[in-house]
Amino acid sequence: MVARRITIYRARSIITMHQSAPRAQAVAVHDGRIIAVGDFDQVVQQVGADYDVNDDFVDKVILPGLIDQHLHPMLGATTLTTEIIAPEDWSMPRNIHRAALSSEEYNERLVAADARLPEGEWLYSWGYHSLWHGDMHRQRLDELVPHRPVAIWQRSCHEWYLNSAALNAMGITAETCEGHGIASTQLSFERGHFWENGWMLFLARYLMPLFMTRERFQRGLTQMVEYLHMNGVTAINEPGIYWRNEPWDLYQEILGAPDTPFQSTFLVEGRTQPARKLQSHEFVPDAEEQVKRGVGDKVYVVDKQVKLFADGAIISQLMQMNDPYLDRDGKPDPHHHGEWLMEPHELRQVFDAYWDADWQLHIHVNGDHGLDVVLNTLADAQERHPRTNHRTVIVHFANSTEEQVQRIAELGAIVSANPYYPVGFADKYSEWGLGPQRADVMVRSASVLKNNIPLSFHSDLPMCPADPMMMASYAVNRVTPSGRVAGPEQRIAVHDALRAVTIEAAYSWQREHELGSIEAGKIANFTVLEDDPYDVDPTRLARIPVIATIFEGRVFPVPTDLVQQRSDTNYEGAVSVTGAHGDDCAAHGCGCDVASFIANNIGKNGWAA
Repeated sequence: MVARRITIYRARSIITMHQSAPRAQAVAVHDGRIIAVGDFDQVVQQVGADYDVNDDFVDKVILPGLIDQHLHPMLGATTLTTEIIAPEDWSMPRNIHRAALSSEEYNERLVAADARLPEGEWLYSWGYHSLWHGDMHRQRLDELVPHRPVAIWQRSCHEWYLNSAALNAMGITAETCEGHGIASTQLSFERGHFWENGWMLFLARYLMPLFMTRERFQRGLTQMVEYLHMNGVTAINEPGIYWRNEPWDLYQEILGAPDTPFQSTFLVEGRTQPARKLQSHEFVPDAEEQVKRGVGDKVYVVDKQVKLFADGAIISQLMQMNDPYLDRDGKPDPHHHGEWLMEPHELRQVFDAYWDADWQLHIHVNGDHGLDVVLNTLADAQERHPRTNHRTVIVHFANSTEEQVQRIAELGAIVSANPYYPVGFADKYSEWGLGPQRADVMVRSASVLKNNIPLSFHSDLPMCPADPMMMASYAVNRVTPSGRVAGPEQRIAVHDALRAVTIEAAYSWQREHELGSIEAGKIANFTVLEDDPYDVDPTRLARIPVIATIFEGRVFPVPTDLVQQRSDTNYEGAVSVTGAHGDDCAAHGCGCDVASFIANNIGKNGWAA
């Protein structure tokens, strides 16, 4: 067998994310690993005479391979192959699903989808949200689509709405909805509404076999591979595998295919262990068996890491908040409250079992009251069984206080945030639910960095587009669809945002020794950009064309049509908006344009020059 020759890739600039040598012009790769980085002459001197030079990217910019360390292949494959009717555009490969911004538009789109379907097929749709599309219930669906089963998956993926035909087709009655513990408290048969555990622990057994078909998974996973590639992603992580519903063989076949240009890892999901009637001493052995079951090379389950849950979904406004939810008049709303995905005592029970076994814990939490519960649980565990470098991950990190951020630092936890929340939802949540003060400071990224807490970003696909450059842009700009900056003091620098989708993302699930920066010894995963993200207007960050990825040393060009589509259609609210863009402008009512605003604010509030 002939050994592979060394390949030296040259670029206009290589952004390494390595602090001691942040820029380079060449990187040498052998057998999928980086062996040298630096100036071209330095690299040649290090590798010797047996090399080839690749100049395909000599006028491009190379980044460490972009990472989305929290997304859901099962949800991405299924939601994004339904009739998408959402509050924002979704740009999938060669198919753009335009936003629906009113109840009338939603109704029209749903009825039109019904008309396109053959008789007898179910109508599945994802993306509904009441703040844009009005109140949803069984009676509304019965009026719109009376003759076929309809299942509406709410934008958060934490709720379903079914019409009468769907309930009848599955044999679900008021009686069958009783006797399921917490799940029976989180559903309404009368309204056809199932939320949180009401669908995850109850409805799943009826609906998922009909909805999550093998054909849908195959089609959806194939689309997702192309989607992630066009966005420059080279590594993904699913933080919690549901073995009963997820097609492990298809993951190996499609995500593990030789031409799939990224690696996929999965974590054990610990929330359902109590529901499966396991005892505390059985949690970790059960998880260890899942790790053994998920052995693989390109697709595998990570050892000694587990996903737990605290409170409900932010996109459903079911997070547990310390202060009351507000109605549209700004008054406390007695009918609006959060939910628990794991009751605090149950969360503590499972948390302690894994903590004492020295596992890393990733905990879904969205409300500030939910965060209090998580931090109290962590503090008590740390006092009972002290650990260093435990890297307990505060996942999503929607609502918090400055005091809680300081406490996260004191307890040695880290943050993996979804930067889309303030961009996509602050306008609406200011009007209803949270009020402007709490809505605008969702995802306190700048506060996290100020307290020296490792910060990474994730998409939680399909909660946010799985596009790391777009996620970085959300954090840098925080511009909402109305054109205002939500929490301008929480904007961060371009450099910090890029770290959050490269080296800090790798750090969050203990892969910083092989991913996240361009250094000798690491896996040769790169993302190739047309422009330098440090040089462009910050509001154009999401639109930088992704030309190619290099995965384990192998080049995967992005098709030209997808390069153009992504650059043309990526949402970034700041691009075409004028008006109040921050404290300075808002205070004076200046109505400046975006370019002037950026020029006047370089160096302020964490913006990068």
